[in-house]
Amino acid sequence: MKTIPFATLPLVLVGLAGMPQGLINAPVAQAQVFVSGPVQAVNPTQEKLFLNNDTVVERSLTISSATTINGRSVPAGSVIRGQFEPAAGGLRYVATSVEVGNQIYPLQATSDLLHDVKDPRETTGGAIARDAAVGAAGGAALGGIFGRRVSVGSIVGGAAAGAIIGNTTAQRVVVIEPNQAITLHVQ
Repeated sequence: MKTIPFATLPLVLVGLAGMPQGLINAPVAQAQVFVSGPVQAVNPTQEKLFLNNDTVVERSLTISSATTINGRSVPAGSVIRGQFEPAAGGLRYVATSVEVGNQIYPLQATSDLLHDVKDPRETTGGAIARDAAVGAAGGAALGGIFGRRVSVGSIVGGAAAGAIIGNTTAQRVVVIEPNQAITLHVQ
C-alpha cells in the first residue's frame, strides 16, 4: 500500500488558499436554450397553390427575413423543409429541417391553421355558367321526357339547379398565394 506523507497536505491547502476567491466560488457555466420567436416563411414559387385539405403534401418554403432559430442565425432565403398536413378546418405546415448554406439542421416548427375554402376554381363565374348550362340542358331533357315538351321554365329551373349544385358541391382546398407569409412557431 502506498501512503502519502502528511507533509504534502499543507501544500494542497496552501495552494487553494493562494487562489483568488473569485475563482474558487466561480459559477459553473450552464447551457442556454434559445427559444426562437415565430419564423416568417413564404411559398417561394410564383404560382398559386391549391392544396386538398385531406392530403399530405411535401413542400419547401423559404425564410422571408433573417432570423435566429435555436441560437443559430438563419439568413433570409434559407430553405425550410416540411409538409402540409391535414388538420380540422384546413392544413398545418410542419417543418422538419432548415437548410442554411450547405448544412441541414433539424427543426421542429408548425404553422397556425391554414383555413380551407371552397375551391375558387369551381366557384368562378365561368364555372357557375358551365354548371348552369349543364343544368339547363338537364332541365330541358327532363321537361321533354316528363312534360312531352321543352318549356322555358324547365330550362331556367335546370340552370338554377345546376348553378346551385355546382357551387354547393365545390371541393374545399387551402389556397397558398405566391409570397404569402406563413408563420411557423418553433417548438
